[in-house]
Parts: sequence; structure tokens; C-alpha cells
Amino acid sequence: MKRNKFITKITFMALSVFLFASCISDLDRFPENDSTAQIVYSTFDGYKSALAKVYAGYTLSGNTGPAGSPDIIGLDEGGNADFLRCFFNHQEMPTDETHCIWNDPGVPELNNINFVSTCSFTIGLYNKCITQIMYANEFIKNSDEGSVSSKGFTAEQVAEIKAFRAEARFLRAFDYWVLMDIFGNPPFITENDPFDFLPPQIQRADLFDYVESELLDLVNSNLLKDAKTNEFGRADKAAAWALLARIYLNAEIYRGSPKYTEAVTYSKKVIDAGYSLKDNYEHLFLADNNLNNNEVILSINYDGMNTRLYGGTTFLINCSSSGDYQSTYASTLIHYGVFTNANWSGYRARTEFSQKFDTGDKRFLFVGDNPAIADHPSEYPYGLATYKYRNIKSTSTVGNPVYGSHSEFADNDFPLFRLAEMYLVYAEAVLRGGTGGSTGEAVGYINLLRERAYGNTSGNVGSINLDFILDERARELYWECFRRTDLVRYGKFTTADYIWEWKGGVQNGRAVDSHFNIYPIPATDLMANPNLNQNDRY
Repeated sequence: MKRNKFITKITFMALSVFLFASCISDLDRFPENDSTAQIVYSTFDGYKSALAKVYAGYTLSGNTGPAGSPDIIGLDEGGNADFLRCFFNHQEMPTDETHCIWNDPGVPELNNINFVSTCSFTIGLYNKCITQIMYANEFIKNSDEGSVSSKGFTAEQVAEIKAFRAEARFLRAFDYWVLMDIFGNPPFITENDPFDFLPPQIQRADLFDYVESELLDLVNSNLLKDAKTNEFGRADKAAAWALLARIYLNAEIYRGSPKYTEAVTYSKKVIDAGYSLKDNYEHLFLADNNLNNNEVILSINYDGMNTRLYGGTTFLINCSSSGDYQSTYASTLIHYGVFTNANWSGYRARTEFSQKFDTGDKRFLFVGDNPAIADHPSEYPYGLATYKYRNIKSTSTVGNPVYGSHSEFADNDFPLFRLAEMYLVYAEAVLRGGTGGSTGEAVGYINLLRERAYGNTSGNVGSINLDFILDERARELYWECFRRTDLVRYGKFTTADYIWEWKGGVQNGRAVDSHFNIYPIPATDLMANPNLNQNDRY
């Protein structure tokens, strides 16, 4: 049984605060229920359970699981209403890191970088982020100093609720970052706005400034707990530093001017905060990755017994696994660790990605006999399949797998931020001209990653450049929802500077129009809110 009980054991009396009256595609469709809020927020336990629901929005797709009571009505709870599954599909499926052989609605458009405003996955990600912002706004509204001070809490409880509020603000900033990165110009609302209005649209540069200011306030005012002092799976200062480093690395895309010095500064804060690389790369993504893991800064936490859904890491295991691979490659992958509703055999690596690994790089967690998808875009088994995520524990050995807690739903936690990313942010920001760091130190951080990858110094490098860092990010961070953002930052996502098989929907690949660097605002929200304008050329 996993120890992240704060997330997995939700007190459901809090959920009535967040019930929806109809399909949500606007921020204004959030019914206010003062009497219910007064009950929920009358006790300390009520505050903690309400915050648990804010976190659970990332882990769960609804209130019962795996389906039947979705947070967002009108979408397939199993396929389109889970945050991680939708985020993954937007960040990985259009890139060289994966290709989906299914032809479900929305898949071809994502595969081929031909995005449309009616895609169910796009609607799902957009609505999920907005729903989570609404959860956070409601919590923030009811946890301000004036609301808390008159309720008879102890000084210790008041301080803890203040920290809860900071965590809710961080989670809201994280969701706004996702919207900023994926959609550019989303609707915008905070806890200070009324429920019964149509929210205005915020421009990407302005949203960057807002997210930056929120995160800086959280860390500079000591509102979040110090690094490594919060419960596992909950945000602290290091998570805020890591998100700042991430947005600063992409600031030239988001706001039109660079902030590489700031990226150096905040990645270094995380690096110096006492985290360390996990010895074995494979163990970072297995069913017991919540244990003895000093590398992960913040994760989405799953527990097969308590968080049952067809998204999350259950999806990441099944979408690439197959029954015949389980037997053919058992000596390599040991076991996928899922027995019921398993082996969906859908997602494959494209040739250009799998070729980035040199012999001996233990991060290459792929099996298969046909590296090229070639002229078989809808057939199995073309392209290699990853076994990066498996519902087995790190004590497993060939012939003796030790499984997670459930035969159908995974225990694996998903890392939102980990130390390895901060090494890579630091190195890239230094190479791009950020001050306050050094190339020598950057090379040292990269070699720490490569020593883990190779098990010795045989893969170490003496110098680095930007193209090397992009490839190293691919090798280290694949299937962790970075690739599209990285390729956009490097000017390679839509252009002819980097072509991979089936890019743009043709076998040999092609450039596509630059407007596909961001996704369209869903048509459902445009119809519901006249304050919104569609992104250019959609």
C-alpha cells in the first residue's frame, strides 16, 4: 500500500462544493453553494479534504472511478477526461517520440499535426485544466485570512491552512502554465471574480506575467513549505522553483523575450536543494517509485487500489504494451504488470527518435523488431514499443516479477518535476546565454545523467551544444510530456529543420504551417463565451 494517503483517500463530503450542473466548457458554469461551503470549510478536516480534491483533479477523472461519475460531463471518462492522458496525447503524439496506430476520433489529427477545435482530447485537456482552476479558485476564496480567522482554529491550524492555500495557488499556476503552453490565450479568472460572468481572454504574454508573479510571491513570501518538507506528492518551494525554471526556459516563446538568466537561477535553486538522482533509471517509473526516490520533486500520485481510471499511468503502461511482446521479450521487460484489460498495443516510437540512443544507454527501454513505421501507420507491430512504465516493483527480477497492488490499475506515480530536468534546464539556459552559471558545471550535470544511463563514464562528454541538449532531453525525458514544447522552443516542431516519419501525415515527413505550434481554443467554448477569439488561422 502506498503512503501518499493525502491524495488517494479523499473525504467525499468536500466534493459537493465542486459539483457541476452541466457540461463545463466555460469558467462561468460553476454554481455557488454558500451553505455547502460553510459546512465544508467549518472544520480543519474539511479544509484538508477540499485541498485533497484540488490535487485529485490531476489523479482522477471523476468521483467514483474508473468511470460513472465524471468531473466533466459529455466526454468519455475513460479516454478524454483524464488530465495526464490528454496532456500526454498533446505533448507526445504529434512528435517523433510516439505514433498511435489507432483511428479513434481525434487520433489522426494529433498524429499528423492537423489540429482541429472539435478534437475530443483537446476539449478534454482544456476543460480539465479549467475545472482544476475552478477547484483551486474555490479553495483559495474560502481560505483567505478573513475567512479562516473567525472560525476558532488553533494557531497551528491557521498556519497549516495558509500553507494549503499556497499549494492551491501553485496548482492553479501549474494549470495556467499548461493552458499557456498548449493553447496560448485561454480565458482567465481568479478567486476574486464572480461566478455569474463570462471570463475575459488573456493573452499569452500577460498570462506568463501572471504565472511568474504568482510563483515568485509563493516563494519570496515563504508561503509554500520549504523544499522537501511537505508530504509526498504535495507542492513545496522546490516545485515552484522548478516551474519557474521551466517557464523561464520557454519565455521567448511565451512572451517574446528571453529569461535564460532566470532559468539558470531557479534551476540551480532546485539543484542545490538536496535532491539526488535515483541510482537506476528504470526504477524511476515502476510501481514503487514513491519509495527511496530523492529525485522527484512533485508527482501525480496513483494507487491501484484507490485511484482507478483508464488514464494516468495505467494508460501509459497499456497503450504501448502487447501480449505477444510480454512473452517474446520477458527476459528484457520482465512483465508489464497489468493482467485485466491489458495490452492495448497502440503507441509506437518513430524511427528518428529510437535512433537517438547509442549502444549501452540503459534509458533505451524499447522492444520490437521493426524500428520503422514505414508504410504501416495503422498496423502493429511497426515502430518500437516502450516499457518505460510497468506495474511491477523495483525488486522484480527476470522470472520473478513483483506486481503492484492491483491487476488492472497501476501504482506508478508520474513525475511532474524531477532533478534530471533541472540539470537539463540549467545546461540549455547557460548555452543560450544565461548568466550566473558555467558551461563546465553544465557539462558536469549532463555527465551525471549519462553516468547513470551507461553505468560508468563511457558515455561522458567533454563539451555540449544546443542540439546535443535537445537530443539528451529526448533520451532522458521521453514520455514525460516535454517533447512538443521542446521542439517548439527549438523551432523544429512545424518547420523543415527536423523531419520525422509521418510528420504532417506523409510517410517521409514534411513541414506544416507554423500556426500548429499552439492548439486551437475548443469550438465548444468559443460558442459559449463571446469574449473569446480563436487562435490565428484556426
